[in-house]
Amino acid sequence: MFTNNPFAELSASIPPFAMQTYVVVMIILVAGGTVYDTLHKKSAQYFFRNWRNAKNMSVQQVSVGQMISMAIQTLIVEGLMSGEFCNARRRIAHLLTMYGFLAYVITTAIMVFWYPTPATPAPAILPLLWYIGALMVCIGGYWFWFFIRVDVAAEGNSPFRLMRADLFILSLLASATLGLVWAYLQWTDSFFTSAVFAAHIIATTVLFGSVPWSKFAHMFFKPAAAFQKRVEEATGSRSNLPPPTDKPASFGSAHQKVRNY
Repeated sequence: MFTNNPFAELSASIPPFAMQTYVVVMIILVAGGTVYDTLHKKSAQYFFRNWRNAKNMSVQQVSVGQMISMAIQTLIVEGLMSGEFCNARRRIAHLLTMYGFLAYVITTAIMVFWYPTPATPAPAILPLLWYIGALMVCIGGYWFWFFIRVDVAAEGNSPFRLMRADLFILSLLASATLGLVWAYLQWTDSFFTSAVFAAHIIATTVLFGSVPWSKFAHMFFKPAAAFQKRVEEATGSRSNLPPPTDKPASFGSAHQKVRNY
């Protein structure tokens, strides 16, 4: 099962061209939704205005070499390692979800475009990575949803309390979960395969089509904000905030567990 390309089996009922067209449409929805979100929320305008203000308030110059070094640090620490999370459990859950999502999406695109039929068998590693990626999304996502979310872990709200900001994580979990269930049912030749696949397509369409109304686009904004923060600290502007104190902040107490996010 874990080495069988589920999309090759699907080609018996859905033409490869239709699957490939769907993937292209999802890419267009993500790109268009991100641009719309940027224009609607004026994120780029806000970013560049802050960049100019920080440059005007800078007390020291930063060389090109330092800028490149900070860009690499941002890519590694915030981009690849999610270093902005102080809570170790939150960081691990985020990394599981992030790398699982990348493996899940990238292997889907490769199998759909390059190995869409049984006549072009995919290397066993590709469907294996697809399953592993979807499982990582489920482990990290459900762990976050039921045990780590700040409104659940710190504020005591029910994990079933839903908000619009939850659209991204819920549609992602639905897509990955239903994808795994569909692949299993297809492998066992179940009567419910088509119905579960339809639900999987709906969840995936919501995931990529709801970019302007979910937190999907934040993955593009966070690295830029993290890089800007490093530059402001290097130039001494610090967003016009006072310098940090000598004594580090203390969270929690002897009677209460630390809940900083």
